Amino acid sequence: MGTRTVLGTCHHDCPDTCGWVATVEDGVAVNLRGNPEHPYSQGELCPKVNRFIDRVYSPDRILQPLVRVGAKGEGRFEPVTWDVALNRVAEALHELIDTWGGEAILPWWDAGTQGLIQMSSLDRRFFGHLGATQLTGSLCGGTAHAGAEATLGTGLASDPMDVRHAQLVILWGTNTKLTNRHLWPFVQEARDQGAQVVVIDPMRTATARAADWFIQPLPGTDVALMLAVMHVLIRDDLIDHAYVDAYTVGFDELAERAAEWTPSRAADVCGVPADEIERLATAYGTTRPAFIRTLIGAEHHENGAMFFRTLACLPALTGSWRERGGGLARSVGSWAETMVDDSVFNSANGAVRRSVNMNHLGRALSDATMEPPVKALFVWCGNPVVTVPNAELIRNGLERDDLFTVVSEQFLTDTARYADVVFPATTQLEQLDMVPSWGHLYLGWNEPAIKPRGESVPNTELWRRLSRALGLTDPTLYENDNALLRAALPSVDLDELRTNGFLRLDLPEDLRPYAAGGFGTPSEKAELSSPTLAAAGHDPVPQFVPPAESAAGDQDLAARYPLALLTPKHHTRFLNSSYTQLPKHGPREGKPFLEIDAADAAARGVRDGDRADVWNDRARLNLEVRISERLRPGVVAVPFGWWSADHGQEATANSLTSDTLTDWGGGVAYSDTLVEVARSG
Repeated sequence: MGTRTVLGTCHHDCPDTCGWVATVEDGVAVNLRGNPEHPYSQGELCPKVNRFIDRVYSPDRILQPLVRVGAKGEGRFEPVTWDVALNRVAEALHELIDTWGGEAILPWWDAGTQGLIQMSSLDRRFFGHLGATQLTGSLCGGTAHAGAEATLGTGLASDPMDVRHAQLVILWGTNTKLTNRHLWPFVQEARDQGAQVVVIDPMRTATARAADWFIQPLPGTDVALMLAVMHVLIRDDLIDHAYVDAYTVGFDELAERAAEWTPSRAADVCGVPADEIERLATAYGTTRPAFIRTLIGAEHHENGAMFFRTLACLPALTGSWRERGGGLARSVGSWAETMVDDSVFNSANGAVRRSVNMNHLGRALSDATMEPPVKALFVWCGNPVVTVPNAELIRNGLERDDLFTVVSEQFLTDTARYADVVFPATTQLEQLDMVPSWGHLYLGWNEPAIKPRGESVPNTELWRRLSRALGLTDPTLYENDNALLRAALPSVDLDELRTNGFLRLDLPEDLRPYAAGGFGTPSEKAELSSPTLAAAGHDPVPQFVPPAESAAGDQDLAARYPLALLTPKHHTRFLNSSYTQLPKHGPREGKPFLEIDAADAAARGVRDGDRADVWNDRARLNLEVRISERLRPGVVAVPFGWWSADHGQEATANSLTSDTLTDWGGGVAYSDTLVEVARSG
């Protein structure tokens, strides 16, 4: 068979969507490196993906169907043939549909792969045909999009790569060097040309340490800081009046609100000194171009949509949208929609079906009043016991004897351990896909480099096999992968995309979406005051509202649990829960730990290296303590991502986190979580 190279694209839930080159010898992948021709990732992969081949050939891979033989959660399974596993699922589904109806089936999936067809395509038709409950909401992204859309009318924003043209770079609520590492060279290019780099974050991250100026507000108080910046911009006449008059509505209402938020008032709320707020506002109002970059971390608050709605007002006030290297950059997923139409995967079944927010999986599995109850759960592209908040409620639901659970997976994750049937899933090196990016303007092709290992199959093939096992005859359930891609990419030259490995969206090189208006709101202007929000029962003008789980929102709760908990990503070897169990990834990072400020530790008699309990009404963890200078007093952190087995206890970081939904957009308030800490023993 010889040696060959195959172009592909990283599938992870990451904005960078890197191009890669796999080297294959006699059918075996022997090397994986970044594609040096890719304009954004430029030949570099992150530390975890550099060792992706370890994952593909891990001895722990699930390579054939499994059925449970032990107790739920025990992790004891026996291998069976595909026919046996498929028949087991088909019999269970036929029985429960006859008894309870299709809505007793709940599909749950996330972005374990961001590939266009392997993340979600034929599953929509399959579950629509069955009349299953629909999954709504999002763990990440939906709230940010909805918040920005409230001001802009669309999800469109600046090209992140245009940060290189800025003279002021504000990285607000994003740890670029860790979670968006391939953008950092473009930030550095701006800095080399004289730009100042400002980081605003409740934690002194790696990016904050590399910045010229670090501002550290208390978690969830950013909107108060933004309103105070607006106060200074308006007070000192740093507004682009021509832009405001031509392309915005509601300025007077916003000015009235901002007048209430003096820097001294905001300082009391967010913990940033008033003179530092003055300095930030003046820098933003007088420096051109001024570029604001944010990602999705800040949406994980009860008022997360308001963060993005308010932030999107700033470039409208200063006219920063006019300039290349100005404006606001967040997800560029909305730009991909100009060439990608995933609505072609939707079910032809137009019947209104019950919906469940994906962040409330635990509630759905535990709610005795639901009619019909959830009797079957399908999970793919995700590990909700680790990644979804209030995880112990999920675990309790998965333990139900009357719940039939099916999981498609590559490894026996915390979630898969509760399955009745586990199907073996392929990795990105073994499946065909196209990967759109939410961090840059390039589509990425993924050609399978090797044949599927063992009996593993892509998700699309799983839905075809299940449809056949259930006796379904609708031909749309059996479309092959190439046909699915062609249908969703009608204007894309797939031959060119496959040959090059990537293709830029058909957009201007100088991309300034709102340089001369063009907003997608009903008024066709940036809505500084929004009638649409008012009609939905929200404040039409940006406003800071403290979350319910906070000292300002619930004094009694805060008295019991006085510390705000953050659950950040820790290291590029496993930014998500997909690598923590692999020998050269998770173990190199040790075990999860509790990070705490020295003053808070001293008040509790806790020293560096001690064991401590961190708990609230949802769960309790026992972790090693690390005294940290990265956090403010009153804030602690437990990094996210480890599986239960990685640290010898059942609970994980998300066992503690809040599953309160965001103000709008269907997201969840992970970061509005209160806890207490005490030294163990």
